[in-house]
Amino acid sequence: MSSTTETIEHQHPNGTKGPAHAAPAHLRFRPDIEGMRAIAVTLVVLSHAGIATLEGGYVGVDVFFVISGFLITTLLFKELDRTGRISLATFYARRATRLLPASTVVLLVTVVASWLWVPATRFGSIAWDAIYATFYGINWRLANEGVQYMNADAAPSPLQHFWSLAVEEQFYLIWPLLLLIFALLTKRSATKRRILVIVTLVLVVVGSLAVSVWQTGESAPWAYFGAHTRAWELAIGAFVAVGAANLTRIPRTAAAILTWLGLAAVVTSAFLYTEETPFPGYAAALPVLGSAAIIAGGFAGSRHGVVALLKAWPFQQIGKYSYSWYLWHWPALMIVPFILDVEPNLPLNLGLAAGSLVMAIGSYHLIENPARNHGWAKAKARRGIAVGLALSSIAAIVAQLGAMNPPQLATGDPAVSTRKVVAAAADPEAELRRIIAGSAGLGELPRNITPKVQRARWDLPKYYATKCHLEFEDLAAPGPCVFGDPAGTASVYLFGDSHAAHWYPAMDTIAKERGWKLLVRTKSACQASLVHSYAIVFKRPYTECDNWRNDVLAEIARARPAMVVISSNGNNNGGLLDATGNRIDEVPAAEQDKLWAAGWAGTFKAIRHRDTRLVLIEDTPWPGKDVPDCLATHSRNASRCARPAGESFAFPARQALVSQQAKALGVTVIPTGQWFCTAEVCPSVVGNIVTWRDNSHISTRYATMLAPLLDARLPKIRN
Repeated sequence: MSSTTETIEHQHPNGTKGPAHAAPAHLRFRPDIEGMRAIAVTLVVLSHAGIATLEGGYVGVDVFFVISGFLITTLLFKELDRTGRISLATFYARRATRLLPASTVVLLVTVVASWLWVPATRFGSIAWDAIYATFYGINWRLANEGVQYMNADAAPSPLQHFWSLAVEEQFYLIWPLLLLIFALLTKRSATKRRILVIVTLVLVVVGSLAVSVWQTGESAPWAYFGAHTRAWELAIGAFVAVGAANLTRIPRTAAAILTWLGLAAVVTSAFLYTEETPFPGYAAALPVLGSAAIIAGGFAGSRHGVVALLKAWPFQQIGKYSYSWYLWHWPALMIVPFILDVEPNLPLNLGLAAGSLVMAIGSYHLIENPARNHGWAKAKARRGIAVGLALSSIAAIVAQLGAMNPPQLATGDPAVSTRKVVAAAADPEAELRRIIAGSAGLGELPRNITPKVQRARWDLPKYYATKCHLEFEDLAAPGPCVFGDPAGTASVYLFGDSHAAHWYPAMDTIAKERGWKLLVRTKSACQASLVHSYAIVFKRPYTECDNWRNDVLAEIARARPAMVVISSNGNNNGGLLDATGNRIDEVPAAEQDKLWAAGWAGTFKAIRHRDTRLVLIEDTPWPGKDVPDCLATHSRNASRCARPAGESFAFPARQALVSQQAKALGVTVIPTGQWFCTAEVCPSVVGNIVTWRDNSHISTRYATMLAPLLDARLPKIRN
C-alpha cells in the first residue's frame, strides 16, 4: 500500500531536520502508525495465505486507506501552512519516485514469471491486468469482471492486489487539486479554508459511505473494488489530519483508552469477518473507525496507549517493509505453486508469505529506499514525473509485448476429426463412445485440437454476443432472442441457466434443420427449479433470479409452445434460502435434495400443457478443474486433466430424484453422461475437441458435435 511510504518529519525553515521534541505533534514521526502498518499488512498476508480464523484479514486494506488519507492530508496541509500553496508537480513527482520503482519491478517480474510458468490460457488476461495496474485502473477492471458469471470461478490474477493502490491514486488525483482550489479561494483566511475542507470531507464521507452501503447490497464486486465506495475511508483519515491541533488536547488517559479500543476494533473485525460478510458497506466502519481512533488517540502522546506495543522492534521493522511486502506476497502465492507444480496448501502458503517478506526486505533496501532518496530525481519535480512516466511506459510495453507473443503449447500428431466421424457414423452414439474411450489416455495435445486451448475460454455460443444470455444483475433481454428458423411455425423454448445456454449450439443447429423457431431464455446461475437461492457474487438473496424466472415461466405458459427444453447445473450455486431469506446450509443433504426436486416439480407444473412437450436435459459431468488451464499446464500429458467418472456428477442422488419426478410428470429425460465419459473416466479432450471451456461449461465445438445425438433423443413435434 502506498501509505507505507509516507513519513511525517518536522523540518526547520531552512530545510534541515530538527529534533523530534521540536516538532508540533502532528508532524512528528509516529511509531504507532508504523506499527499499524505492520498489523495491517500482516492481516492481509495471513488472510491471503489461508489462515481460516483470519478470513477477515482483508480489513488490513481499510487500515491502510485511513493511514494514507491521514498522512497525505497532513503533508499537504504542512505545505499549505508553510508556503500558502500546493505544488501538484512536486506532489506527484514525490509519489512517483516513492511508489513506482518498487511496483514496476513487481509488475515486470510478475509478467515474466506468468509468461514462463502460469498456464498460457491466463497470460493474455494477466498482461491486460498489468497494463491496467500500471495506469491505476485495475480496480475498475476487476469490478467489471467480478459481476460476469463466466469469471466467477476464474483464478485470481497475480496482480489483483494492485486494486488498492489504484483506489488511493484515484483519490489523490482529486484531493490535492481540491485543496489547491480551496487555498486559492481563501488566500487570506486559513479558518475559511479549513471550514471548506471539513464541509467537503463531510460530504465525501456521507456520500461515499451511503453509496458503499447501497452498492454492497446490490453488487458486491463494484462495492469492493470501487474508488467511489472507498473514498470515505481515506476521507476519515483526512478528517483526523484536519483535527490534529484539537486532538492534542485529549486527556492522556482517555486517549490511551481510545487507542486500545481502536486496535481492538481492527483486530476483532479481522477475526469476526469472513468471505461471506457483506463488505465494505456498514461492516467497513469497524476497522476504519478503529484505525482513526488509534491515530487520533496517539496525538496525546500517552505512553500507556497502543504505542507501548506498536513501537516494539518487530512492528517497526515490518511496518517499514510493509509496502514491499504487500507488493510481493500476492504474486508469490499465485505463481510459485505453478513453478513447483503443486496444489496450494497452508504450509506452502505460509512459507511463501515468509519468503516474500525476505524479498520485500531486499526490495526495500535495493529499490524502494534508494529510489525515493535519489538526489537527482528529487532535485526537480519534472525529473520525478519523468521517472514515473518512464517506469510506467516500460511496464506497459513489456506487458503488451508479452500479449503479442504469448507462450506456446506442445502438440503432437493430429487426432480424428470428432465432429466429422460422428456425423458420418451409422450409429453416432456408439462411434462417440469409441472415441471417448480412445481419448482416455491421451498424451500430447493433438495438433488439430479445437478450439485452441489458449482461446477455449472464449469459445462461447454466438448468442452470448446478442446479450440474450442475462448476467447476474440483468432482468430482461434487449430483444426477442429468436434463433433457429425465425419463420418456423413450431416454437421451441430453451430455458435455464448457463448449463442450458451451453446447449444452444446443438439446439440452434437442430432448430434450423427442423424448421423450428427457437426462443432462448437463460440467465447466469439462475436454475430452472422454483427455489430461492443465494447469490455469492452479490452476497445476498438472488432476487433477480426469482423475478426473471417467474416472468419466463409466465411467458411460456401464455405462449404454449410445441416444446420446452430445460436444463440447469446440478450444483447448489450459493445454496437454498428458506421463506424468510435465510440460508439453510445446515439442512441434511437428503432434505435439500427433496427441496430441489420439489422446486423442479413446481417448474414443470407451471408450464405443463397438453400441447407442450417438456424435456429435461440432465446436467453434464463436471471436470473438477479449469480444463483449458489444466491442458495448458499438462500439454504433454493431457490425461492428467481427465476426471474419474464416479466423481464427475454433481449431487447424483439429487439428479436421480429430479429425473424420477420429471418422468412421473410426463417429462422426457435425456441423460448426458454417456456423451462425455466411459464407465471409468471423463477425458477433457475427445478426439480433437476440447470438451469443456472452463470448469463446468461444455465448449461450443463439443455441443455442436453433439447436435445429431441430441436430435435423436428429442420428442418429435409437428411443424
